[in-house]
Amino acid sequence: MRQALERLVLALLLGSSAEAHIASNAFVSIDAAGRELQGSIELSIRDAELAVGIDADHDGKITWGELRASAPRLTQYLAEHLLLGTRGRACALQFRTLQVNDRVDGAYAWLPFTARCVLSARELDIRYTVLDGVDPSHRALLSLRAGTVVQSGVLGGARGALEFDLAAPARLSTFVAYLQAGIRHIWSGIDHLLFLLSLLLPAVLLRRHDQWLPVPSARPALLSTLKVVTAFTLAHSITLSLAALNVVRLPSRLTESVIAASIIIAALNNVFPIVTDTRARIAFAFGLLHGFGFASVLADMGLPHGARLLSLCAFNLGIEIGQLAVVLAVMPVVYWLRNDTRYRRALLPWGSVSIAAVASVWLIQRALLSGS
Repeated sequence: MRQALERLVLALLLGSSAEAHIASNAFVSIDAAGRELQGSIELSIRDAELAVGIDADHDGKITWGELRASAPRLTQYLAEHLLLGTRGRACALQFRTLQVNDRVDGAYAWLPFTARCVLSARELDIRYTVLDGVDPSHRALLSLRAGTVVQSGVLGGARGALEFDLAAPARLSTFVAYLQAGIRHIWSGIDHLLFLLSLLLPAVLLRRHDQWLPVPSARPALLSTLKVVTAFTLAHSITLSLAALNVVRLPSRLTESVIAASIIIAALNNVFPIVTDTRARIAFAFGLLHGFGFASVLADMGLPHGARLLSLCAFNLGIEIGQLAVVLAVMPVVYWLRNDTRYRRALLPWGSVSIAAVASVWLIQRALLSGS
């Protein structure tokens, strides 16, 4: 049993790739006016490759020429997997010229479209099945505008077709959509989780006489965990709110680079301890920057008119629920392992070094290679 738990913790530490956000997100934007819908879909290049196979020479690199050559197949695929309709009647979807949009996590194929409906759109049905059966994590973040009414949603998965009332969106459905988006963002935001994990791994230990010792009971471990999580939550909630309400905004490239740097600092602090009993200060200081990172997904979804506070609270609550689920999954395991010397002498230091190494790759990508 102990070996199985050790493998679980090691998988949590090392099971990340060079991409900070491994879950698959697309972005769908629709502007409804009468019987015509103007919109666009953004699909990451890596997801487009999964969908239709863009890499013609199989060299692991996708060129603009390969992407352009695959445009007919990609548009056909999307036309079959993004279905729009109103009152039971399908809307005819027509894509325009393929373009490329650069985001923090990579390049996206951007395809604007026009949809003409038989009837005036009062309720809009959307069925999104992109990458169904290929990548179960794939979702699309929807921004839907009809006049002054703006609403958002999460498409894909096992939801089937979703119906949106263009005149008066239900507040409950808005709350649920943003709550789900918050949970999904923290679970797919591996960089945020690795930062928090770096601070929580030593929570079951005490630093005494230049060595890590196991806490004698659950109480000090619980208090240390509570301090770190509370500080991180308070900090990112402040900046998430400020950024979402357009009070303070930072360039995404700067934010994402500092987030990567914060992971390196937190992880290496476990190997070369400088801050031990006051790790909550690190959680708060860098948590302010992570809040701006959380706000990036809200910038893509937008805050609906008339429900901005409700949506913001739901999204933040979703982040806290997702964060709490991770803490409850990890902390009992590491508490049980704390008396094992392999945890203190191998898993903690080498796991932290691995986290720092992955974050260093992200830092180079974000600070030096992004936009080059």
